[in-house]
Amino acid sequence: MLNLQKEVERLRGERNTVANKMKGKLETSERQRLVEEGKNLKESLMTLEEDLIRLRDELQLEAQCIPNMTHPDVPIGGEDSSKLRNMVGSPCKFDFPVKDHLQIGKALDLFDFDAAAEVSGSKFYYLKNEAVMLEMALVNWTMTEVMKRGFTPLTTPEIVRSSVVEKCGFQPRGENTQVYSIEDSDQCLIGTAEIPVGGIHMDSIIAESSLPLKYVAFSHCFRTEAGAAGTATRGLYRVHQFSKVEMFILCSPEESDFYHEELTKIEEDLFQSLGLHYKTLDMATGDLGAPAYRKFDVEAWMPGLGRYGEISSASNCTDYQSRRLGIRYRPSEPSPTTSKKGKAGLATTRFVHTLNATACAVPRMLVCLLENFQQEDGSVIIPSPLRPFMGGIELVSPKFR
Repeated sequence: MLNLQKEVERLRGERNTVANKMKGKLETSERQRLVEEGKNLKESLMTLEEDLIRLRDELQLEAQCIPNMTHPDVPIGGEDSSKLRNMVGSPCKFDFPVKDHLQIGKALDLFDFDAAAEVSGSKFYYLKNEAVMLEMALVNWTMTEVMKRGFTPLTTPEIVRSSVVEKCGFQPRGENTQVYSIEDSDQCLIGTAEIPVGGIHMDSIIAESSLPLKYVAFSHCFRTEAGAAGTATRGLYRVHQFSKVEMFILCSPEESDFYHEELTKIEEDLFQSLGLHYKTLDMATGDLGAPAYRKFDVEAWMPGLGRYGEISSASNCTDYQSRRLGIRYRPSEPSPTTSKKGKAGLATTRFVHTLNATACAVPRMLVCLLENFQQEDGSVIIPSPLRPFMGGIELVSPKFR
């Protein structure tokens, strides 16, 4: 590629030389010769420039496949190598046969997968009755709690440009992609609010005094769930469309580890307030995904499924996304390790670090609440923090016809 770049630059130089010669007074024959030479140079240059663009695109695609560096303490290996960071509570004990959320939802008339399959296809659903109120309660309660911690609330676009998806570290058109692309366009449906929130400050320079920037965003999310199958993914656990509340922070590089811990603490506080039994894991290298430098997952006990299921994750992406998105900040003073200054004596800009964390993925929270708070008579207790957001409803009871 370097040789091709040099050849393009050489031909551009020759083209400019010919153009400059054409400006002078010339014999007709000499002018004609220069016209022919310029024409040949133009054709050669067009071919080489097309080759250069193609090579650059190929190189860019290869570069996008390179993942972030990993924190030195991240366990090496697959998901099974992940390390336990924290465990809160213990599995609920029932003195009656435990039902899964599908059985509970059917008995309480809370959702309809069959009708949704006819209308939209598999892995879609209708929420009904108290389940609708429970979704709204989860979203409003979560937004309220996170805003108390200094986060700015957002609702986001749910269609974004493919280039923004790529800059955030996702592959919209890769093999087994989780991204829905819109045909004959450069746009995609978002799989997480992390993408449009990350794009808010794209190609900008932020004053250091404005950092950290903390956002909590509500959005609908869309995922193809390519390759997902089996009883472990049935029902609400893995679906194509869902509501989610996402936290996102932009900060200086020195503070990203601190804010990673803060995001994880917020997640744990929320789940503990709801009375869930959960564990937090430091995820191994094989389960990080391209953008993450380090990722902590929270898995809650789901008694109907008989296992722990992921309900949240918090990732420190360092400058992996900000380099691609062009998000920088200007320090108030030059770094002690360098005396370099930019224009007019200003400190040289640096890339921010970005972090994201799930505050509430609604379908999986519904799974947890229905399965953990089910009662022998078929009813489900609503955790007390959510009751003010449900008009005071404390119990979802079977409907007798």
